[in-house]
Amino acid sequence: MSSTLLVYLHGFRSSPRSSKAVMTGNAVKALSSEDTLFEWFCPQLLASPKISIDMVTQYINQSNADRIVIIGSSLGGFYANYLAEKYACKAVVLNPAVRAARELAPHIGMLTAYDSDEPFDFRPEYIDELKALQVEKITSPNRYFLIAAKGDELLDWREMVEFYVGANQLVLEGSDHGISEYGDLLPKVLEFISG
Repeated sequence: MSSTLLVYLHGFRSSPRSSKAVMTGNAVKALSSEDTLFEWFCPQLLASPKISIDMVTQYINQSNADRIVIIGSSLGGFYANYLAEKYACKAVVLNPAVRAARELAPHIGMLTAYDSDEPFDFRPEYIDELKALQVEKITSPNRYFLIAAKGDELLDWREMVEFYVGANQLVLEGSDHGISEYGDLLPKVLEFISG
């Protein structure tokens, strides 16, 4: 039996309870069969990029899976780049923040998550931690699947398309940062994961 560890990394101020994470998790669990086992790992990421990545890499390193696939949304897409390069594995990136340090620099201070009132402190040193994780150029574009929305109100889709040149790309007319029609695109994501 072959096994795949599927790691889902949510976006900034988001959680494993996000609609994309829940939808993907349910779909991935349904993929498991007698021949193929899919293990789902969708942790709550912390404010510190370094601690978040250390937690995820520790989990991956302890896994006995035959292959790894990373899915990342927004800031999670930025982390997915780092991990896909580190482990030479496939990655699905959903409206990824390709330059997270630049994007998040204006957000330093006390914030709350989108789905709770739990406050967290996004500190200046976290920007340096993001810079340390920056991938300047992906080495094997065929390992990546980009879904980018032209209607993303937070990030520039053109920068995403340029960063993932040569990769599998699905550029959506309109849509939004959360990719509201994600449920319709899930079959394409699963096809890439399974391939």
